[in-house]
Amino acid sequence: MAYTDELDAVIACEQRLRRQIAIRLGEETGIASDLNLTEEALAAADAAIAAWCAQGEEQQDLAAFRPIGPLQELLAEHRGIVERIEDMRDRRLG
Repeated sequence: MAYTDELDAVIACEQRLRRQIAIRLGEETGIASDLNLTEEALAAADAAIAAWCAQGEEQQDLAAFRPIGPLQELLAEHRGIVERIEDMRDRRLG
């Protein structure tokens, strides 16, 4: 049985979510498709991810009382995966 690192699988999941965010942004703006993810589309996804993280938990908690859209769901899921990656790395260092 080949050795597989759990962290590699979680990082791959994070990258899939990043691509899904880029696709969703493209769908909302009518620019990108899942077949042709450009560097600009991925940069837009990175900017959306950074903005979501910069918003802070307080603002996101306030949004808990309102329905969120598909993009926000992806961003929240991405944040959770990033936190999981950070936790896994911390445990390995500890």
